[in-house]
Amino acid sequence: MTYDELLDTANKKGLIVREKSLTRNNGRIMGNRIAIRKDMTTTEKACILAEEIGHYETTVGDILEMSDPWNRKQERQARLNGYNRMIGMIGIVRAYEAGCQNQHEIAEFLNVTEEYLLECVECYRDKYGKMKSVDNYMIYFIPNLAVIKII
Repeated sequence: MTYDELLDTANKKGLIVREKSLTRNNGRIMGNRIAIRKDMTTTEKACILAEEIGHYETTVGDILEMSDPWNRKQERQARLNGYNRMIGMIGIVRAYEAGCQNQHEIAEFLNVTEEYLLECVECYRDKYGKMKSVDNYMIYFIPNLAVIKII
């Protein structure tokens, strides 16, 4: 999804998104108000906004204190929500089908940063293990991201 598409999604959910001069983080949500750091690329903003929408959909209460296991779990759920929204297993397959050969090409195809893609793959590796079957494809996460079409 592009940043503009995510802004539309946020709007439909009743969220108010503003770009601000944030210093401590790239994004923040409080209630139905989301602040996104304004001095980033639109691709970076999209990755951050996807996670903040994930917080809106999955998080309960103030989770800033990461020493609390429940807060860490909620943070992971919000990030997974964002990864699924921006990339997803089908997105990885689509990138493979489009001929993407490396993480740079995959990230560019999916309109995400390389860092965000790598974090997503790590999250999927933690969730699914070595590999995951999707339709007629096998997606491997270990040792590296790879997609194989099963005939």
